[in-house]
Amino acid sequence: MANRTDIDAASVHGTNPQNLVEKILRMKIYAATYWKQHCFGLTAESLVDKAIELNYVGGTFGGQRKPTEFICLVLKLLQLQPDKEIIVEFIRNEDYKYVRVLGAFYLRLVGRPKEVYDYLEPLYNDYRKLRQRQLDGTFSLTHMDEVIDQMLQGDYLFDIALPRLPNRHAMERIGQLEPRISMLEADFDEEALEAEAAEARKAAEALEKEMLREAGDKHKRARSPDRGRDKKRRSRSRSRSRERRREADRGRDRDEDRDRSRHKARERDVEFGDRKRRRSRSRDREPDKRRDKDREGDWRKAEAGDGQGGDLSDVAANNAMRAKLGLPPLRT
Repeated sequence: MANRTDIDAASVHGTNPQNLVEKILRMKIYAATYWKQHCFGLTAESLVDKAIELNYVGGTFGGQRKPTEFICLVLKLLQLQPDKEIIVEFIRNEDYKYVRVLGAFYLRLVGRPKEVYDYLEPLYNDYRKLRQRQLDGTFSLTHMDEVIDQMLQGDYLFDIALPRLPNRHAMERIGQLEPRISMLEADFDEEALEAEAAEARKAAEALEKEMLREAGDKHKRARSPDRGRDKKRRSRSRSRSRERRREADRGRDRDEDRDRSRHKARERDVEFGDRKRRRSRSRDREPDKRRDKDREGDWRKAEAGDGQGGDLSDVAANNAMRAKLGLPPLRT
């Protein structure tokens, strides 16, 4: 059948190679349209053409968790189990980056730990961008070295549980791996690095001595007697200037209070003089009013006498009285 493993394929990690993919994911891949249309009847040679057509990596996506084309080809490689030379060519291929990722992921699933480190660690120097499909169906941007690091350090990638990989330090201790040398180390000269380190140490020592000397000078200036006298003198001058300012403020306040009291006293004197003048005027007018009333009374009495029909002697007496009062005489 089309979904069976090749009869010549050897077991991997003690089991059928296809069992490295969980059964639920295998069933989804078997039911996928891409598997039925493009993966049926593929051989190790014709699978290369399908790998070249890849334009993203990923496991499953969408609400029904549909498998990607990348994971379908991974399962097809596990089913066919091609020769190691074909997988190595996949990894060494620099023209098609998704073919390289496909070969590296397959080797991570089926390869021995030493082979995995030997063939995958050089890919840390590949920084090309990769498109990765997320669970929600969207695409994100990643890089080749990041994917390789997830293969070597992670336990789960592209919805597949990765076989256990021993730690590199443990393999170095038992002598299966040599210490890893980064490509950046070849760009540095050890002698130049040592010379730069020596210069940096000298500069640090000189800076430390200068800081200590400055700290000692400050301490000496702080403890010198002249500095103490200068401080006391400055403090005294500052206190005197403050006292002068306070005295000036107090004098200004006294002058303002004095001017204010003088102004109030002047206002009181003016008000008192006005009241006194008004009182004297009223007293001066009172005798005149009484005199006018008396004259008016005498005149009214005289007129009352005339109205009652008195004789000429009375008229003469009234005229005499009116003359005394400064009134005009009565007509006879």
